[in-house]
Amino acid sequence: MIIKFFELKKINKDNKIFLIYGDNDGLKKEIRDEITKQFQGKEINYDESEIFKNFNEFLNLIKNHSLFDDKKIITIRRSTEKILEVILGITDNKVADVIIIDTGILEKKSKLRNFFEKSKEFVIIPTYKDDYQSLLRIARDFFLKKKINISQETINLLVSRCNGDRGYLKLELSKISNYLIGRKNISLKEIYTLTNLSENYTATELVDSSLGKNYEKTCRILNESYYSQEDTFLILRIFLQKSKRILSMLETINNGKNIDIAIQEHKPPIFWKDKPIIKHQIQLWRYDNVQLIISKINSLEIMIKKNNSLGMILLKDFIYDVINIKPNNSF
Repeated sequence: MIIKFFELKKINKDNKIFLIYGDNDGLKKEIRDEITKQFQGKEINYDESEIFKNFNEFLNLIKNHSLFDDKKIITIRRSTEKILEVILGITDNKVADVIIIDTGILEKKSKLRNFFEKSKEFVIIPTYKDDYQSLLRIARDFFLKKKINISQETINLLVSRCNGDRGYLKLELSKISNYLIGRKNISLKEIYTLTNLSENYTATELVDSSLGKNYEKTCRILNESYYSQEDTFLILRIFLQKSKRILSMLETINNGKNIDIAIQEHKPPIFWKDKPIIKHQIQLWRYDNVQLIISKINSLEIMIKKNNSLGMILLKDFIYDVINIKPNNSF
């Protein structure tokens, strides 16, 4: 059953297995949050690889359920086509818990995608990259709802600096909202000061510099820029997004295509001025090292959520680890 994000509130509570696919991480988070809000329960997170390593343990978690247990909302991240085996293995049993499968882009020929699209029991929700106009709409709606006076120029600046990431945009909007308690207007100068949008170094520059192993520039950015605790999640999100992109193109190269073709054919398309940066990054990394970076980012996010005050310290340690790895060496 295919639905869109805004249709989530209409779903039957008997629909308990969800597949979210695509490359819009910000929208995916909103979908997961909405499902969690609707069903209420204990949240449990798995990587697909963890499930296959401990399949019996996962199966027992699904099967064993009593009237006195809290409902569980199980999210399986970084899923691949292989997760279909797991779904087919548990559908013989009545699933009491909610299962959210989070995966990347799925082609039309994908068996996993086709299975969910044809099912009347299971829900599939595609997510696509937000275009500039949709992000503008999110920002405008936010300021209208909050009755905040802000110029169109300032809104345009805010949106243009968010790299097409609605999660990034909403994080910045949340910071503005917290700053403006009791006030109804904000200037362009305040936006520059409050958000991470100054002309000095953006979060994107920090991530690109780190993945490009530019030791001097990365250290300069970390020393000269001020990042709030809230910015740690923004930086991690951009790190994750760009690492996944590198991983995808390395996979294409491993399948026999050259680096220029991998960049040219990547979906969504890469902006022309970013292509030299990405090409340099791809040449520095091995597939397994990027996988490990992605795994470390997810672990780091959990650690920071548990102790937010250590966010920037933990993030800086992670970044120094990344830039100190010699090209093509193990992490």
